[in-house]
Amino acid sequence: MKYKIIALFTFIIVSAMTIITSCDSSTYKVQEVSEDVTGAEDKLLEAEIEYKLEIQKFKEEYQLKIDENYTFIDQLNARIHKEKKDTRAEFMAKIADLEQRNSDLRVKLNNCRIIGKENWETFKAAFKIDMIKLNDSFNELNVGNVDNV
Repeated sequence: MKYKIIALFTFIIVSAMTIITSCDSSTYKVQEVSEDVTGAEDKLLEAEIEYKLEIQKFKEEYQLKIDENYTFIDQLNARIHKEKKDTRAEFMAKIADLEQRNSDLRVKLNNCRIIGKENWETFKAAFKIDMIKLNDSFNELNVGNVDNV
């Protein structure tokens, strides 16, 4: 009988120790996971801030280029009276086209509401291509017009 009581008492103590030990490790694991989540949230917030700054920087950079295009358009319009009468209408139409395309790019830039990094990269690449094409058109008009001025 004494053996059964000692065995039962030993079993109770071992069971109690197991329960106490497992509770401590669960608390530790919860704390560890909580710290991991906090770190991940901080990294996510940091990445979001960098993403928004990248968009803002891109918009500011290309807004400046669009403004420079408007300045160049004003210069072209000032030179238009020096054109020969037979080429003046064609020159005015080309300037109007450039001004419209420049305006369209400004609207596209100001109205872009991008959700997601992949969509942003796609928009950015397409916008850069449109800007390059516009600048090529400006250069063609300016170079082609040197002889006429």
